[in-house]
Amino acid sequence: VAAMPEGRRLRLLGLHGYRQSERRFRQRTGALRKALRGRAELVAVNAPHVVPGGGEDDDDGDDPPRGWWFSGPDTFDAGEAAAAPAGLEESLSAVEAALTEHGPFDGLLGFSQGAALAAMVCALRARGDPRFPVSFAVLVAGFASRAPAHGHFYREPIALPTLHVVGDADAVIAAPLSRELAQHFVEPVVLTHPGGHFVPAAAPQKKAYLDFLDRFRFRQGQ
Repeated sequence: VAAMPEGRRLRLLGLHGYRQSERRFRQRTGALRKALRGRAELVAVNAPHVVPGGGEDDDDGDDPPRGWWFSGPDTFDAGEAAAAPAGLEESLSAVEAALTEHGPFDGLLGFSQGAALAAMVCALRARGDPRFPVSFAVLVAGFASRAPAHGHFYREPIALPTLHVVGDADAVIAAPLSRELAQHFVEPVVLTHPGGHFVPAAAPQKKAYLDFLDRFRFRQGQ
């Protein structure tokens, strides 16, 4: 077995985007996982809610598209101030279960709606919620929920270390939405890339991920 680099290997719980699944997310984060090899392991889980109406590219009956919550009946729009958002409690329970069953985990890595959920988990963790023992989060194409029922997550600055990855050409979650989410955190690290709605892993982003994660790999007594 090859010697690991100094510092321990971190474990990240991956939260996929709306209309994705654990398998689709795994397929789309191959470059990222390769970039993190030896430094961090990414373990993704399925959201609890199946999205009706097929996937983003194909309708695979064995792997239906999923979501973490809905802004309308079986639909989701990040820009919608949903009067009656549905499904978030089940998703928080699913994250809690994953952290317990597959843990321990060091941090979260969320994409799109999964990043929005991860930010909510960070808010609960920062308030001392014992269900979510994570130390940091990487939030790719994240946003703050517009639903008034979710407003309590953002009332006070969230004191948990975060790396926010913002795509300048993101046509799904516009860059200002991701920057706005970052402003809800204490001392967020913001990484901008020129691309669109995906998890970037080219050399500049790889360096930023590793620099951020190294803050936690070299902590003593963990």
